[in-house]
Amino acid sequence: MCASCSIPTANGPSASATLERTREPRGVNARPFGIRISLAAQRLDLLRGGSSWKSYTVSTSKNGAGELFGSHMTPRGRHVIRAKIGAGAPLGAVFRGRRPTGEIYSEDLARAHPGSDWILTRILWLSGLEVGKNRLGDVDTMRRYIYIHGTPDSTELGIPGSIGCVRMANTAIVELFDLVPAGTPVEIA
Repeated sequence: MCASCSIPTANGPSASATLERTREPRGVNARPFGIRISLAAQRLDLLRGGSSWKSYTVSTSKNGAGELFGSHMTPRGRHVIRAKIGAGAPLGAVFRGRRPTGEIYSEDLARAHPGSDWILTRILWLSGLEVGKNRLGDVDTMRRYIYIHGTPDSTELGIPGSIGCVRMANTAIVELFDLVPAGTPVEIA
């Protein structure tokens, strides 16, 4: 669970400005995307037509893998990108409660808020697909606010370090965000 997730989300017309919840149409010849996240390798592979197309270094939970609410672990299994948040936001834009704060991450901001779990640039909000494993009850990935999101450039990627989410470099999350539609399947193992 990301630290900024306890702030409620706004509703209304402005709430939908940066939130994409619908599946984008795909052409007949489109090769559908998928995402595979390897906890052991700390890698996210973007699949196209079932084959690895691009690969990114990530950081998953420092507490390991697990699905229980409050565990601060990265959930395993089949998921889907339920919502895309932050389209058009600048690199380093700070999000709290899935809302941009208007701030851009800087070392001065980090010193003013030590120990913060920074959610930057873009958010891909995950929802579990396996009832009893990562969906509903005490194991619901979406209610745990598990995201793929940007992180400060100073964050070491390639080693576990988050509190449940999947952290990516800001330029990488922008590229991924722009490539995949909501509804893209995500496998975490």
